Amino acid sequence: MDLDTAKLELEEFIPHVRNIADSSVMKMAGRDLMRFKQFKKQGIAVKFGRFSQKENNQIRKNIEEFLQMTGIDSAEKVLFTSRYPEEKKTINRLKAEYLFCEKLSEGIPRPWRLIYYRARKIFDPNNYKGRYTKEEKEKLKKYYALHGNDWKKISERMSRSNLSVAMKYSEIKSATNYGPWSKEEIQKLMRAVEEVIRRRIEMEDGNSNREILIDREKLYQKLPWSEIETKVGTRYWRQCKQKWTTILTNKMNKGQQLYRGTKGLQAKINLIKRLHELNVEDPNEVNWEELSDTFGDVPKAYVQAKFYKLKVSCVPSWQRKTFSEITDYLYEKKLPELEEKL
Repeated sequence: MDLDTAKLELEEFIPHVRNIADSSVMKMAGRDLMRFKQFKKQGIAVKFGRFSQKENNQIRKNIEEFLQMTGIDSAEKVLFTSRYPEEKKTINRLKAEYLFCEKLSEGIPRPWRLIYYRARKIFDPNNYKGRYTKEEKEKLKKYYALHGNDWKKISERMSRSNLSVAMKYSEIKSATNYGPWSKEEIQKLMRAVEEVIRRRIEMEDGNSNREILIDREKLYQKLPWSEIETKVGTRYWRQCKQKWTTILTNKMNKGQQLYRGTKGLQAKINLIKRLHELNVEDPNEVNWEELSDTFGDVPKAYVQAKFYKLKVSCVPSWQRKTFSEITDYLYEKKLPELEEKL
């Protein structure tokens, strides 16, 4: 298949395919096109965005079955073959012989590349090493000075995942503040957010010589937080995101306190009841936008943050529970307590 045909056929499933590098398009044509067509026959659309618990479990199942088929003794050897130079030739032969690409993506309507990255994140033991020590932070600074943004090389030297070292460096690269935000920092944050939103809208309609009317969703959805972090300079991206959500919430509710006193208790009660009524297995199935009226006129990130706080503070061993188990626990154990308090 030539490049133009590949783009034309893939465009049905991936509308932004013409923005993807030509070499990646040809790989997708080989690995994904037939799969996408089969999913279409079943009435299943190609998915992007966050992986659901069901998809994560399917990846684990696919890897486990592949290990049983080939006799390879660990997922790490399959997904991080370069870490095992002495066995590399044998592992690669088995991956080719037993069609690793096809097996890994079985039952998951997403581009193979995204499934592969997700599998590497799930099975990389370097993702679960806990907090960085002072020595590790110093090493990370030293390696960054030597290798720049080559996170693959740095991760190999640190025995941490690519994502882990990149995010940690983002957090420690400058004199990051952790206390209350100063007026100057808030102004920098607001200017940075305005700049990226204005640029995005100007790119969409090509007109920069007018006042811009902004849909409220654009104020908090898919903002480039790493860029905003750089513009603010003294806070890392997660702090910027949390602070911006707080600023938006205050503005949208004219400064009213939404999560204090009896209002706060009622909001928690409403949120628990609404989540329980939804009866879903995965947080990705929740329309957090629709739940925002539980608290008032707030962005969905505010609702998600409050739910996170609830589960962390109220649900024992929440990390080992499914989403439905967490919502059931809150409904059965925490709800009566909150209602009595109210």
